[in-house]
Amino acid sequence: MVLIYKDMQTQSAFKVQIQKITIFTEQKNECMLSKNDIKLIKSLEHKKFRQENNLFVAEGPKLVGELLGRFSCPMLFATTQWLEENNAIPARRIETVTSDELKRASLLKTPQDVIALFEIPRTDTGIGTAARDNLVLALDDVQDPGNLGTIIRIADWFGIKDIFCSRGTADVYNPKAVQATMGAIARVRLHYIDLAKEISGMPAGIPVYGTYLDGETIYHAPLTQNGVIVMGNEGNGISAETGKAVTRRIYIPNWPAGAETSESLNVAIATAITCSEFRRRRY
Repeated sequence: MVLIYKDMQTQSAFKVQIQKITIFTEQKNECMLSKNDIKLIKSLEHKKFRQENNLFVAEGPKLVGELLGRFSCPMLFATTQWLEENNAIPARRIETVTSDELKRASLLKTPQDVIALFEIPRTDTGIGTAARDNLVLALDDVQDPGNLGTIIRIADWFGIKDIFCSRGTADVYNPKAVQATMGAIARVRLHYIDLAKEISGMPAGIPVYGTYLDGETIYHAPLTQNGVIVMGNEGNGISAETGKAVTRRIYIPNWPAGAETSESLNVAIATAITCSEFRRRRY
């Protein structure tokens, strides 16, 4: 594997060669977080280098623990204490590092005991196939990585396994989005597609729900246990193009009806309420 990244100050290019190993290594070297390793980790804050290297970064015992074994891990850097508490780590390269080294490499304000790099998986499930028998989410230009990460966590809680995103939606492998998932990214698949085109091309009969201020109240509307729930952009809602494919318009009413209130709900909160009502109908 060839890893490519740039020094953000000098803009000079670097390449690091990683030998692919087919078995898990047990070798742990002391203080082996090199300058090149740090530059690579820092570069993965930028989408360009995540795509070029096909890698993303995760930090912290809970998040890394959730992802190990579910995503291929070419590099892991951790303190002695974390490594002593975790055995049979499925990573091709494992390095023991100091807390000070982790601070220099970390993208978090408060670094934790472990940083790992994971390979970005390939997904090819079609939205029509996924929504035929199951409930899926569709995100139409949700741009805040924190909102995206929270929505993934919500989907995980409510048993939704697939989220289909427009090209304008935030990158799920943005470090802020990854951290916000709290490990849910290990169980929820994300697909980036031409959203309006793909939804419009689904087989007839698959319901497409969209959240609108002029929709039918979600607490009275008939809801199915399969189909697509479209959530729109933070400021503009569902785009006109994607909206053409929506077959059922729903609305989360404020309380009490007619009272002066906030203009709208945060998209992640609206997603949680919507998914909760869909699942409540099964009880």
